[in-house]
Amino acid sequence: MLVSVIWIAPAVLATFSHVAQRRLHGEPPATLRELLWAGGDWLVYAVMTPPIFAAVRRWPIERPHIPPRTLLHLAFALLFCIGWAVGGKILELALGLMLSPEAVRAFVNTAGDQFWPRLGLDVLSWIFTTLPFGVVVYLGITGIAHAIRYFVESTEREVEMARLSQQLTGARLAALQAQLNPHFLFNSLNTIAVLVRDGNRAMATRVIEQLSEVLRSTLSRTSANEVSLEDELRLVNQYLAVEQVRFSDRLRPALDIDPATLSAAVPRFALQHLVENALRHGIAKRTDAGRVVITARRDGDMLDLSVEDDGAGLSPAAAHVEAHGLDNTRERLRTLYGDRASLVVAAAPTRGTVARLRIPYREIVLEPEKDERS
Repeated sequence: MLVSVIWIAPAVLATFSHVAQRRLHGEPPATLRELLWAGGDWLVYAVMTPPIFAAVRRWPIERPHIPPRTLLHLAFALLFCIGWAVGGKILELALGLMLSPEAVRAFVNTAGDQFWPRLGLDVLSWIFTTLPFGVVVYLGITGIAHAIRYFVESTEREVEMARLSQQLTGARLAALQAQLNPHFLFNSLNTIAVLVRDGNRAMATRVIEQLSEVLRSTLSRTSANEVSLEDELRLVNQYLAVEQVRFSDRLRPALDIDPATLSAAVPRFALQHLVENALRHGIAKRTDAGRVVITARRDGDMLDLSVEDDGAGLSPAAAHVEAHGLDNTRERLRTLYGDRASLVVAAAPTRGTVARLRIPYREIVLEPEKDERS
């Protein structure tokens, strides 16, 4: 870890300071043992820095745990000081045994039965000596660890938001294309023309209004990645209202929605995309009446959505064309919910196709979108 390597700098400076102090006071040059201990005592910090970073990752000081986590890290600071002091003394003893074994043996013989009490007193004294500076060092390392953590999380959030924004833009454009493709516009305008020619101006006006609402919802400038199920169903109903005039009695939509799920959060345009697929690849290929059933249920902490049609089903060619749109939807699901969400498109039990969307249940409260018509 880079922060551990940084401790080499104060270790080198401490060694240089020890040499300089000896020269300034006219004292004999420092022994190798003294120089190694002067620098090595700082390197004990390098060994203890990774556990501090691990503690910050495991118990970061953040809402709503600020008071208990602060007390926890103060306790860790005391343990850190004890560990630093004991580690320094162990290093001092090891250097003595390796470089000055005679001096160590002489000290042990002189101390006699008082060796262990004197050693314990020396360690305890060193703990209290290093306590103030050790706490400051621990808090400094903890602050650096939190700063790095927050910087990394902030960068990841920015990348994630940029990714979600890009995916939302792609979904908005895909939904817009679904409504604005030449086939859709041609059929909608042709339907309006037929209604006007037949003198059914009321129905023609209604279709124009419904088409306007579909385009307005699709072109909405909201940047939300999720909307309430109620808002998504509003867009679906507007879309179905336009298509139902074109299909006439060949399209029989049905909604089986649990009212308790209307406030659930769903990915924007996801349900509309599944309904559009059902009409394009299912109902449009039938010569007789077809049925599209949209279902919403809560299953524990999950929301189950399904769009089932009794049309011709997804042919291999249609499945290949739709793969890109479904893959984009699945990628959005992975980004928003991780592995907890799923989208499965399969053959219906009797006839046609069923698309099942399963996402974590979470209620959402959104402000109503502003009317952006100029």
